[in-house]
Amino acid sequence: MKHTPVGPTQRQLRVGEQLRHIIAEILQRGDFHSEALLKAEGITVTEVRVSPDLKHASAYVMSLGGKDMEDILPALNSAAPEFQREINKKSNLKFTPKLKFRLDDSFEQGQRMDALLDNLHYSDQENDG
Repeated sequence: MKHTPVGPTQRQLRVGEQLRHIIAEILQRGDFHSEALLKAEGITVTEVRVSPDLKHASAYVMSLGGKDMEDILPALNSAAPEFQREINKKSNLKFTPKLKFRLDDSFEQGQRMDALLDNLHYSDQENDG
């Protein structure tokens, strides 16, 4: 029986983490041509997920307080080739993955789950009263 891995491989995780560091460094340096990126301080790269063949990568980002993401995300995606050039220079990868920036809404989802759980009434508690 063949075992199929459920999650990402160690290699995908390692490459993703390397890319996350490089992208964060590029963002911190801040030499962009886009107005949206020049004023976009406090962008956090929360995670980079790499495809099994290492040819595609999704970088999950969030701005401080979630502000201006409707401007920042398209600007990041149009600057993706610049990021890929930098990644190519700084990484030891055979191929530079095609980069796609995505909104990290996991914090927002967590808050929604907390709110749902807070509003949940257990039937056994209601019957004790």
